[in-house]
Amino acid sequence: MAEADRLSGKIPVALTSLLNRVGDGEALLKTTQFGSAIYANRPGDGSAREQAASCQRVLGGCANICRSFATKRYRSNCINWGILPFTLEEDFTGENGDCIFIPGVREALAAGQEALPATLLRSGGGTEPLTLHLQNLTAEEREILLDGCLMNYYRKKNG
Repeated sequence: MAEADRLSGKIPVALTSLLNRVGDGEALLKTTQFGSAIYANRPGDGSAREQAASCQRVLGGCANICRSFATKRYRSNCINWGILPFTLEEDFTGENGDCIFIPGVREALAAGQEALPATLLRSGGGTEPLTLHLQNLTAEEREILLDGCLMNYYRKKNG
């Protein structure tokens, strides 16, 4: 509901305040996508890899953050659903309720950038720098993510 309000022009004060911690909150509201992310040390092990990625996306998931993916298949499923497959080299200290701001994701993805600077916005008010990685993406995987998901990629490719 908050995202629908934001898109219709009703600016939630809490989002503006949050984004003011990394720049001009009102300007960033117009150019920032909001979604949930999960962190796991090594996600994607088990028999429901496709279901896990699809359910995450349906529930508003935009990114997975992990040390490494358990299987290449799960990572591919995330990409096919338009979920950014970030890895993190250091220990993740974020907690439930914290937010991560990643400026220029689309541009970085299009440029083939593998290390993306980000900011962890603590629910208690502090901030911490992070470096998220989009490693070893093929040109096709980048296009799928830029198009939003595999179905959009095929639609664009096949007219």
